[in-house]
Order: sequence, then C-alpha cells, then structure tokens
Amino acid sequence: MAIIEVKVPDIGDFDEVAVIELLVKVGDKVRPEQSLITVESDKASMEIPSSHAGVITEMLVKLGDKVKQGSLIVKLDAGEVEVTAAAAPSPAASSPAPVAAAPLPVAVPPAVPPAHAPTTAVVSVAPVAAPHQPTMAPSGELPHASPSIRKFARELGVPLTEVKGSGPKGRIGLEDIHAFSRAVMAGDTRTQAQSAKAPAGDGAGLGLIPWPKVDFAKFGPIERKELGRIQKISGANLLRNAVMIPAVTNHDDADITELEAFRVATNKENDKSGVKVTMLAFLIKACVSALQKFPQFNSSLDGDALVFKQYWHIGFAADTPNGLMVPVLKDADKKGILQISAEMGELAKKAREGKLSPAEMTGATFTISSLGGIGGRYFTPIINAPEVAILGVCRSNMEPVWNGEAFEPRLMLPLSLTWDHRVIDGAAAARFNAYLGQVLSDFRRVLL
Repeated sequence: MAIIEVKVPDIGDFDEVAVIELLVKVGDKVRPEQSLITVESDKASMEIPSSHAGVITEMLVKLGDKVKQGSLIVKLDAGEVEVTAAAAPSPAASSPAPVAAAPLPVAVPPAVPPAHAPTTAVVSVAPVAAPHQPTMAPSGELPHASPSIRKFARELGVPLTEVKGSGPKGRIGLEDIHAFSRAVMAGDTRTQAQSAKAPAGDGAGLGLIPWPKVDFAKFGPIERKELGRIQKISGANLLRNAVMIPAVTNHDDADITELEAFRVATNKENDKSGVKVTMLAFLIKACVSALQKFPQFNSSLDGDALVFKQYWHIGFAADTPNGLMVPVLKDADKKGILQISAEMGELAKKAREGKLSPAEMTGATFTISSLGGIGGRYFTPIINAPEVAILGVCRSNMEPVWNGEAFEPRLMLPLSLTWDHRVIDGAAAARFNAYLGQVLSDFRRVLL
C-alpha cells in the first residue's frame, strides 16, 4: 500500500473556509484533479481537487468543518490504483477528469472577477443583496448559522443579520429563514422596521416593488435551465457593485494606427516563439502607465480612508465555456509586452479549462474588459469592487479623421472608462482617458 495524504492547496487570501459538500466517500477511486470537496467562504465557493490518483481509505473532513491551506482532506491508497491501471487500463482512467471552474468575482463585465465582471470578473464575491429596506450598520459579529443555512439564505436573498434565530444562543435554523421570508412577503411592519436598519452594503433600501411572478408556459413552450455556479456568484457580485457604486462612464477613442502596425510587425518577427502579441497586452501596459500617473485610479475605499496601492495587478475578462472569468496578471509594471502576452495566454487557457486557482483571480487593482473580437462600439462595464475603475474596449474601426488639412483613414479604438464617483471626479476621469489615448497613439510615452 502507498498511502498518500491529500491536503488543501493554496486557496488565495482565505484564512479558513467551511466544507459545504463532500463529493467522494471512502472506497471511491479518484483520478488526479478530480474534485474531492467543495468549500465556501463569505466571498466564494470552490472545489478542492485531488493531487493524486488512488482509492480513498479515510475521509478526514466532514460537512461544516473549517479548513485552510495545508489541512488534511483524505488519505489515498495510490498503490492499488496504479496496479489496477497497469493491469487493465481503460479510457476512463486515462483521461483527465473535468475540473470545475473556481468562481469569480468578476466583474466583468467580468465576471468574469467575476465579472463583473469586470466585469469582471475576477474577482471577490458578495452575498446576494436583499431587496427590502435596510440601512443598519453591521454589528461586526456574524450571526450563528451553519454553512448550509448561510447558502440557503443567500439563494433566497435573506440577510442573516436581520433574522432572529430560535436555536441555542440565537442560532439561525431553516424555519427561521422561512419565517423571515414569509414575514417579508406578507409586508410585516416589524420586519420592515428591522430592514430599515440593515447594512448599507447589502444593496437594499431601494423601496422596490416585488419581482413579477409570471407563468411563462401559458404564453407558449418554454425550457428551464438552472444558472451555473459562476453565473450565480458573479451575478450577486455584479448586482451589489451596480447598486452600491455611484458609477459614471466616460467614452473616448484612441488612435492606434501605428501601434497596430507595430503589433503586426512584432508578431511576424516572433512567429517562431509561439507567443502571439495581442492589442490587450499593449492596453495593459498603457493602463499601468496611466495608473501610475493618476494613482487614485489604483486605489480602494476602506471606510473613510483611501488605500493607494503601490503595486499594479491588472485583471482581464476571459470568455470561457463556463462563463466570464477574470484572471489577474500580477506586477504588470515589471513585465514587457512579450512576457505579458505569454502570461495572458497561459491564464486564459487555464480559465477555459476551469483550472484557475483563487490566487490567480484575486488581488487586481484595475480591470480591463475587452470585446475586441466580437464587435460593438461602446458599453458601460461594471466596476469590480473593491476597485474604483474599469476600462471597457470594443473592436477598433478604420475611420476618417481630420488632420488639419484633410481627412485620412485612422484605426480608432473605442474606450469606455467606468469610475467610482466617490473617489474620482469627472475632470480626473477625462484626463485619465486623454492620457491613455496619447499613450496608445504613441507608445513611446510609456518610457517617460
């Protein structure tokens, strides 16, 4: 027997996370990268894969346990599987198991974050906001509730801080969630009074009428499909960001005629390297230059203070079969265009295969959402909190531009900069966009 201990890998910025789902049991045969458990923090849920193939001999976690990086999950007998595989290999055993995509914060328009997302993106994911009337400051203490109850409450949009638990020490149970929901639907005045004290960060207090309930089938044939996990998580994140951030979008155009010619020439010169330089790589480098010149765009709100970051990590939206995800390219200020292009390609591939780790989707200071290959003119990307700005770009078009004497064809790139008005004012946003356009029109400016 060759017993292997499988531990929780690097899960990013999370200290401890709760086990909310066991995907295997003792006696199961698992393959490398096959998911073993699902864990959840207050920001995201993710599946933890196996590092080896083998037969599970012991489960070392149970539902509700808290785990962190290095915590033991299971013990595997790797020897038995190896002998079996050698004796009778099968197509199922030789093919890698699909890996569920780690959720985003997208902001993309990440999301993919997520999202959002962002878009998106990736990035940090918040609980679904409850659509009734709160303004209460958070107490600073989490309500007593199991991970399954917390998950159920998020799905219903119930803020646990407003629910009175009937269990020991005020622990919230399933019936407490149902009772709260019934009271809200019935218009209970006491519940509305409690709602008026809910935290401002939950996106409520809008005084909205209930969401319409429609029997769509009576109008014609329908098909119902559940939202994917990434869509659910990035949707909650995007909703919070769209509701809570006083966002404004500036639209502009950048002349990239010479830059596009340089990009094409660079790819021809480096065609044997296997690295394809895209316009997004130049955009990342140009944005870093703009962020360094206008540092408030590389900051985050923390209460009544503004945190200026001395690092430049750029998130970029990646379209995947599982939805929009937002990988983060770290330390973009220290890398050249070729290195940025290579790392972007690797991150985008991992995103499509669902193999991005949480660490590869966190830490962004600014996000770019590009619809370049699809089309469109301008759009309004949603800021990926806690960032304060996001850049949306669409497909470039050849247009006649007046040069002072005549019209000449120039390749123009549409820019859409969305910014948080609590941190940034219109003049600063206009200067940021203008400077970014100047850098893209003459890339030598990044050297200044």
